[in-house]
Parts: sequence; C-alpha cells; structure tokens
Amino acid sequence: MTFFEDLRVAREGIFSLGFWALQVYRLGHLRYRFQSKLIRYPLGVLHGVLAKLAEILCGVTIGVAAQIGRRLIIEHSGAIVIHGHAVVGDDCIIRQGVTIGNRRMDRPLEAPHLGSRVNIGAGAKILGAVQIGHDAEIGANAVVLCDVPDGALAVGVPARIILRNKPRKTS
Repeated sequence: MTFFEDLRVAREGIFSLGFWALQVYRLGHLRYRFQSKLIRYPLGVLHGVLAKLAEILCGVTIGVAAQIGRRLIIEHSGAIVIHGHAVVGDDCIIRQGVTIGNRRMDRPLEAPHLGSRVNIGAGAKILGAVQIGHDAEIGANAVVLCDVPDGALAVGVPARIILRNKPRKTS
C-alpha cells in the first residue's frame, strides 16, 4: 500500500522521477523481509540494476539499507543522495541537490536521523550522526552539522538553529 500512498503525495503523479526512484528503493528494501537466498539474491540483483538506472535517469541515490518512512515527497529530483544508514520519518519533503550523508571518512556508518514532517530546502546538506526533530525545517543550501530540535528552523553555512514559538491551542 505504500506504493499508492507515495503516488498520492507525488505532486507530478506517475510522471514524478522522485516517485520512481523511491519505488526502486522500496523494491530493494523489500528483500530484507525474506530469509531465503532464492528470493533475496534475485531481488538484490534486480535492485542493483534498477538503482543504477534511477541514479542515471532520475538523479536520486538512496542506499538500500536506509529506513524511509511513509509518503516521502521527492519534490524535484536531481543530485539527491540519501545514505544507506539514514533514517527518514513519515511525510518528509526533500528537494533537489540534497545530501543526507556521513560527515567523516573514518566514521562511514554515521548518518542523520530525520523525524516526521521534516521539510528540506534545495541544496541542503545534513551530515553526520545528527538528529533532526519532528516538524523541523532545513533552509535552502543549509549545511546542518548539529542536532535540530522539534519544530526548529536550520539556516546558513554552517547552519544556525532558530527556535520557533509553537502555536498555542485554544479551547
């Protein structure tokens, strides 16, 4: 059912390159559900071929071991890299030129963890083992090297964190 959820939120619909790159990731990630090598290996080979095509045609690279939540929107494909150990929550938006990856060569497995409803602007870089809180916004071309709390805004190079007031609920 994630196929139809992803399709529903893709703004360009079936013609969205980001949608198809995400589906290639989901196909590759599907192999982790199976123990049998007779299923895992063919899925792995198929994913390898399709992932390279998605990289060439869509400009999106998503590591197969990444944990991607539901309804991810890749608004504009092109030059998008998501590390294989990254975690991306539900209902996030990623725009062109975004890198979600490791920061240091001597720590290749450290990757960002994004909460739900994170909005990432074009050209932003989120690097290292940082935690991005729910409802956070990352500004265009920001370079995030530290944790971002829930609902905060990160802008600049290196990013500075702007805490925003949460709206009060009235009864």
